[in-house]
Amino acid sequence: MSESGSKKQRGKWQGTRSKKRAVDRGPWTVDFQVELMAITPNAEDIIERACRTCYLSFHRYDPPSSTEELIKKVIQKGHHSVLEHATATFRIKGGSRVFTHEMVRHRLMSPSQESQRYVEYGKTKEFEFVIPPTIQNTKFENKFKEIAGQAFDLYQDMVKAEIPKEDSRYILPNATTSEIVISANFRELRHIFEIRCVERAHWEIREICLEMLKIMKKQAPIVFWDFHIDEKNRVAFRKDV
Repeated sequence: MSESGSKKQRGKWQGTRSKKRAVDRGPWTVDFQVELMAITPNAEDIIERACRTCYLSFHRYDPPSSTEELIKKVIQKGHHSVLEHATATFRIKGGSRVFTHEMVRHRLMSPSQESQRYVEYGKTKEFEFVIPPTIQNTKFENKFKEIAGQAFDLYQDMVKAEIPKEDSRYILPNATTSEIVISANFRELRHIFEIRCVERAHWEIREICLEMLKIMKKQAPIVFWDFHIDEKNRVAFRKDV
C-alpha cells in the first residue's frame, strides 16, 4: 500500500545521552510515515451503485463517465451520506501525542493507538520526541532536548523501581511519538481534510493530513477531486465548484 512522509525534527534518548541521526537536514531529523493499510476495493463504483439505489436509476449506470458525473453532483448538492459506503485505514508513525490527541477528537473515525500503559520506552521501543519547527535552531532547542531526556531518565528510574508504567508515563512529554492506526469513511475523511489541512490548523496534524490527502486523491480521485493542495504553503483547500 501507499506510504509517504515529511521530514521534521525528532529526538531519541538513551540514558542521559542523545542519539543523533545525520540525515539531509542535519541531526535529529527523521521522517514521519503515513501508510495506507487498506481501502474499500472499487470504492467509487460502490458509491455510485449505492447512490443509484436511492433513485433506482441503474439505466444510467455507465462507468467511468457516469461515476464521475454522479459523485461530483451529490458532493456539490451536499448529499454526502453515500460516501460513507467506502472506508480507508491508515497507519501513522512518528507523530507526537500532541498530534494524536487532536486526531482522536474526530469521533466518527476509529483509532487504535500505541498504549503507554503497556509499551515500555527504552525496552519495547526507543523513546522518541518531536521538536516543533519554531523551537528548532533557537536557544531553546538544546534545553528542550535536555528536559525531555531528563523526563525519560526519571521514567526509566521509576519503571526499574517497579512503579507501574501506567503511572511512570505521567512524566513523559506531549512531544513523545505515538504510533496510531485510524479508519474512517470517505465522508469523514473529507471533513478531516477540510478542517485539518488549512492554514489555521496546527502544523503537525496539517502536515500528516496533507500526506493522507495526497494518497486519497490518487486512490479516489473523483471523491476528493475538489481539494487543491498548495505545496508551496503546505495547505489544502476545497476549490469552488
